Amino acid sequence: MDEATFDELPNGRNPASDGWFVLNLADAAAFRNEEKGGAVLPLEPRGGPFKDFGVNVHVVWPGEPSALYHSENVREAFLVLSGECTLIVEEQERPLRQWDFFHCPAGTRHIFVGAGDGPCAILMIGGRIQDEQLHYPVSEVAAKHGASVAKETPNPDEAYADWPGEFVPVDLPWPVE
Repeated sequence: MDEATFDELPNGRNPASDGWFVLNLADAAAFRNEEKGGAVLPLEPRGGPFKDFGVNVHVVWPGEPSALYHSENVREAFLVLSGECTLIVEEQERPLRQWDFFHCPAGTRHIFVGAGDGPCAILMIGGRIQDEQLHYPVSEVAAKHGASVAKETPNPDEAYADWPGEFVPVDLPWPVE
């Protein structure tokens, strides 16, 4: 297997091809929505994501949801790398902090909302299948955090039609400890 190549973007590096690679998050390209949704550091090639699973680091600030409350027909796993957030899972709120791991079987409704005094970084890994199915239910608990759809839908375009802002390239500060 050959080593992957990288796109050198103004805001960092992003894998550009198939192959093995090592990437320090301090050097990774980041994309942020200033209004909602936090920032994403995609760890997959932009031209073609990994075939069997997706992986990224998502950063949310206090009070900011990572996305809309939803479920998928694939298994996912999440690890809080730093900071604090609130996990909304099956209409329950659960506080999470650094090193908390959330196993999310297919069909589990969930979303993350930033909490604490600063940003929260979450490693997100999920299966990829050809017949991906999403479900965005109406949720009173998620609505308190601005993370619920107004009308139930399986369509991401419909769910995010009123989501403000867009993800644009950004440089993120990463403290070195």
